[in-house]
Amino acid sequence: MNQRETLKINDKGHLEIGGADAEELVKQFGTPLYVMDKAYIGQMCITLTSALKKEYGSGLISYASKAFCCKEIYRIIEDYGMGADVVSGGELYTAKESGFPMDKITFHGNNKSFTELTEAVLCGVQHIVIDSLGEAEDLEEICAANGTVQNVLIRVNPGVEAHTHHFIQTAKQDSKFGFSLTDGSAEDIINSVIKKPHLKLCGLHCHIGSQIFEIKSFCIAVEKMTDFYKKISDELGISFSVLNLGGGFGIHYAEGDPILKLSDYYDFVKTICDKLKTCLKEKGLEKPYLILEPGRSVVGEAGVTLYTAGRIKEIKGIKNYVAIDGGMFDNPRFALYQARYTVAAAAKMLLKPVKKYTIAGKCCESGDIIAEDCMLPEIEERDIIAVFSTGAYNYSMASNYNRNPVPPVVFAENGKAYYAVKPQTYKDIARNDV
Repeated sequence: MNQRETLKINDKGHLEIGGADAEELVKQFGTPLYVMDKAYIGQMCITLTSALKKEYGSGLISYASKAFCCKEIYRIIEDYGMGADVVSGGELYTAKESGFPMDKITFHGNNKSFTELTEAVLCGVQHIVIDSLGEAEDLEEICAANGTVQNVLIRVNPGVEAHTHHFIQTAKQDSKFGFSLTDGSAEDIINSVIKKPHLKLCGLHCHIGSQIFEIKSFCIAVEKMTDFYKKISDELGISFSVLNLGGGFGIHYAEGDPILKLSDYYDFVKTICDKLKTCLKEKGLEKPYLILEPGRSVVGEAGVTLYTAGRIKEIKGIKNYVAIDGGMFDNPRFALYQARYTVAAAAKMLLKPVKKYTIAGKCCESGDIIAEDCMLPEIEERDIIAVFSTGAYNYSMASNYNRNPVPPVVFAENGKAYYAVKPQTYKDIARNDV
């Protein structure tokens, strides 16, 4: 648990999120429950936007919607002058419905459908990031039919190995994303796009992965991207007006992960900006508009999921299971790539940990585990179990597996909480059945 003023242990010895006692939140909203610390999200937004403005000047922090998407998060980031990137028609629709400005939207995706591309063009998004030759051809057809010119970026793969789980590395040579800088494919797509009258090539995009703590990885990416920028400038006479370096800043999940402060994230942005300014000067390149796309770092540690403990099963000499009323339907990350979490008993925060538990979900799968080997006080049925750093890639990856409802999302601030996403009902689950 990365404690702060809005995530702490209160005088009762209870977990407090956004000034609200976890026990009181459960009484009001039930479990499972996603709780978001609204103030911390705001602090992250201020930190990242101020760092980019002060250390570079011309640029935009564009929130990566895939981390956590709902209307309320778009309203919040708009209040802080941020942009957003979307990766599907559904995310684009949600942003539009929230009233988010479309001219601050970047549309990503390695397999955007013709319909999705059409929607993005008609909405007037800021940039569409091209990830395949066929996509560029479809986009030219759509823009020609609608009499418009679309600003585009080319996603390139700089081949930087970020030290993170291989499922969330996106700049490896065999990645499904982007065009390689080493085999000529990046040059080929640029030559193709600049010949299309309805596409305006504004710049380049890359994203090297997620949950990255080594700032050196980002600096290497800047070096490679500006090398390529220089090559294209010299060979084709193109001056890019935009450089999008993606996101990927890591957060604290469990023991062994760095515990970062707001100032550390400021320094991440500053280091990238300093490296970019140096590279631009050394290579004689015009200064582009810089876009960074943090997602997990904005919302990840703001989120805590609350559960109610159910059956407790002790296998003598082997393992102690605590079954919760949630599971892989609200958090599939352990099942997908053995993600680690910090777990606590929300109303027993000051009691000494005395026993090792595995937190098991209620789904009919042996692999439905949330966390293993958690040292906790003696757990009893109906205890409130808190799992930290669940603000990113939990709600957004949730499902109705075993026909379980996706839990609601509440935002907590100054001791009060409100629904951002209402509870799903069984009727909602069966609504489209015929």
